[in-house]
Amino acid sequence: MPKIAISGKGGVGKTTLAALLAHIFTQQGYMVFAIDADPNANLGSALGFPPEVMAHITPIADMKELIAERTGAQSGLYGGYFRLNPQVDDIPDRFSAQHRGIRLLVMGMVRGAGVGCMCPENALLRTLVAHLLLQREEMVILDMVAGLEHLGRGTAAAVDLLMGVVEPGRRSAQTARRIAGLASDLGIGRYGVVGNKVRDGRDRALIEEALGEVPILGFLPYDPQAIEADLEGEAAFDRAPRLVAQARRIADEILALISDGR
Repeated sequence: MPKIAISGKGGVGKTTLAALLAHIFTQQGYMVFAIDADPNANLGSALGFPPEVMAHITPIADMKELIAERTGAQSGLYGGYFRLNPQVDDIPDRFSAQHRGIRLLVMGMVRGAGVGCMCPENALLRTLVAHLLLQREEMVILDMVAGLEHLGRGTAAAVDLLMGVVEPGRRSAQTARRIAGLASDLGIGRYGVVGNKVRDGRDRALIEEALGEVPILGFLPYDPQAIEADLEGEAAFDRAPRLVAQARRIADEILALISDGR
């Protein structure tokens, strides 16, 4: 099953894209595991998970007792001894939630030691991501921060496609180019960008020019219905048909890109 990571700077719409693709691929018969690996966790809301379901989800990074049990060290301890390869195979099924055929797991944020910290929380999260990418049989969609903190060099190669999401603007495109460079450094063979919040041909041309040689997988329109869906706590998949139509084209391009080895 394909393993897809989606990244980009905050506010560009990567979570919306991750949710749209999760629903589309589920409709196509895939078993989808959606992983919220962004510290600003809101993938569940974008997927349309009911508030009563979300209320029972605890981010893995906040499970202090579990982290201590699996790593042999207390959460928040830095510089001590702990297991770098803790047991994680039972975590996805025990601590995920399911709605409309989509399973959701929330990773949470590692606090206190910065990006790439060597701490019990990070050891558990990285091992968990490796398990999801290498051992699980579902399609995995990772909603990630721009720095790809949860991906180590040993597991990044298991990602079939890294997608960057950009909006019209040169700073957003600069972020996408940096992610492309990081993907190359980590050994991720396929990388592409989706332009989001595109209002007209000028926006599209600006993105194309700013990205240069970085491959573009498609464009999503600026859609007020998606904003309304977010304000009302509903999934854009249910409220923004124009957005969904374009996302379906991107989903087809993703499968073609992965299947033919481009």
